[in-house]
Amino acid sequence: MYMNNIQILGFKGTINSIGETLDYIDSIKEDGEIIQLLNADSIVSKNHIIHGVNQALLAFDRGENLANDLSVEIALRCSAQRQISKAFNILGLKEGEMNLCVILINSKDHFEELSKIFTPDDSVFDLDESNLIKIYKISDDEIINMSLEDIIIDRIAKLTVNY
Repeated sequence: MYMNNIQILGFKGTINSIGETLDYIDSIKEDGEIIQLLNADSIVSKNHIIHGVNQALLAFDRGENLANDLSVEIALRCSAQRQISKAFNILGLKEGEMNLCVILINSKDHFEELSKIFTPDDSVFDLDESNLIKIYKISDDEIINMSLEDIIIDRIAKLTVNY
């Protein structure tokens, strides 16, 4: 599987119904496009997402995917988790106000359609280090020796090693 383009967009929004939101996303995407919505509060950086997406694609190519669906695999890899429930607990949608990371893969520009239901805002990628340390259960020793981004990327890479 080849990723010929990836866009990572930030939005703020209110999700009244996860199901209705996902139905809307399904209605705007075309065959072969991936539109993934993640909780931006659990994202260290755009590099974190790019690495997670790349690892998900590579896992499918090698037959080492943990999920049957690429979107779920992306959530698993980006959350550095093996269990879908844990991945969605970290990166999944929740009803109410949310900071959103929208990943578009092999997709046309859906900015206008997404802007109809969410407010564009790249500030959702501003780092809240203490929150991320809690979310990912990062030890003091880890944070002393590596950057937060490097720790998460390392954990994503270890999902394959520990397969």
